[in-house]
Amino acid sequence: MEKGLISVDRWGEQSQAYFLTHLHADHTKGLSSKWKKGPLFCSPISANIFPAKFPGFKLSLLRILETGSPHSISLISPTSGSKIGVQVTPIDAHHCPGAVMYLFRGDFGCMLYTGDFRWETANDRALLGKSMLLGALGGDEVDFLYIDNTYCNPSFSFPPREVAAQQVIDVIASHPDHDIVIAIDTLGKEDLLLHISRTFRTKIWVWPERLQIMHLLGFSNIFTTKTSLTRIRAVPRYSLTIENLEALNTIHPTIGIMPSGLPSAMKPIHRKDASVGSSPSLQHSSKVSRNGTDGKPISRKSFHSCIYSIPYSDHSCFNEIQEFVKLIKPSNITGIVSSSFCYVNPRHFFGHLCGSNQQSNKPLKKLKRSEITENDRIIQPESILGCDKLNEEKVRDKNTKIAILSIRRRRVSIIRQEGCGAKIAETNGICRSDFDAGIT
Repeated sequence: MEKGLISVDRWGEQSQAYFLTHLHADHTKGLSSKWKKGPLFCSPISANIFPAKFPGFKLSLLRILETGSPHSISLISPTSGSKIGVQVTPIDAHHCPGAVMYLFRGDFGCMLYTGDFRWETANDRALLGKSMLLGALGGDEVDFLYIDNTYCNPSFSFPPREVAAQQVIDVIASHPDHDIVIAIDTLGKEDLLLHISRTFRTKIWVWPERLQIMHLLGFSNIFTTKTSLTRIRAVPRYSLTIENLEALNTIHPTIGIMPSGLPSAMKPIHRKDASVGSSPSLQHSSKVSRNGTDGKPISRKSFHSCIYSIPYSDHSCFNEIQEFVKLIKPSNITGIVSSSFCYVNPRHFFGHLCGSNQQSNKPLKKLKRSEITENDRIIQPESILGCDKLNEEKVRDKNTKIAILSIRRRRVSIIRQEGCGAKIAETNGICRSDFDAGIT
């Protein structure tokens, strides 16, 4: 697509049309109440909660696109000055309220931008989303796929959210005399909270800003800001620290629940305690609860006597990404997350599924410390074009090793920051470089 026509989740560039996938903070950087560069296209739900996120925003700039319906927009080529017709179809991304993918068609070909998405295949909503996407494609091939590669690594395998939600229910039910603190972001995981509320027939406490979002989403009777009405509280993600939980436990027995695909390992700041793990190797599992998509038991992991990490993720895990790519069969694939601690370019694993066979699926292997140098960095597949076969294999092998090194270094960085009570704002699980918005 010619530069200067369309920007998706990029607000600093000069374009003729701007598209918002969803309202998590890492997708709205550069967007403010004073922003007025051009028309902003988004889903109806995003438009409804937009004023709460950006008070004073000029709402006449918003263009609402109904999910599943094609829309035509007319743009002008910056180079030739001729008119360019673009057809865009929003598709439910199954990520957080209002989140959509965008399918673009025009003389430039067919492009699909997923934004953050969860590609589950076991529930009615997922089947509807699949049908909607295939219907929008109408048999056309996708020339360029821009995909959420947050967890594009074989080490990540999540159960369906319905299974993970039941694990949360099991944890709460097994602590009937405890207060419950659940870490969430300012948008997302509403289905989990609703499931908890219905199961235990109770309201859930949220902070005032979150209550406003809940009201805009139509959940006015389930959530409250009065702590006396419930023992279950949903708190900002950054506030769930071991230090805070230990302080709460001096008042009343309290447990914390971290629903996220991000492998968390939290430790206290001022006290040495062998029961608190600083790495996943020190995790201990509680009783097994339910089965995952592969039929194997999924166990809840506890990193501390009063904290449970539940693999409830709003991002696709490796196998789901793979199934999505198999379904789409794009000619080219590019990851939209370039600085995740778990980053691996999706072309490394899925290039062989693409029409252009961009990258072979060579398995990762363990890297010896002696093989690591300070100059190691991730080499993009474009850098190996033009190499002969022997050199290409060497570069790919190095790329594999560096990817593992990147995972290790960044995971350690996150664990250290979490242990110090660092804020992981608006993540929804996503492990971006600044930890803005949801890895979850």
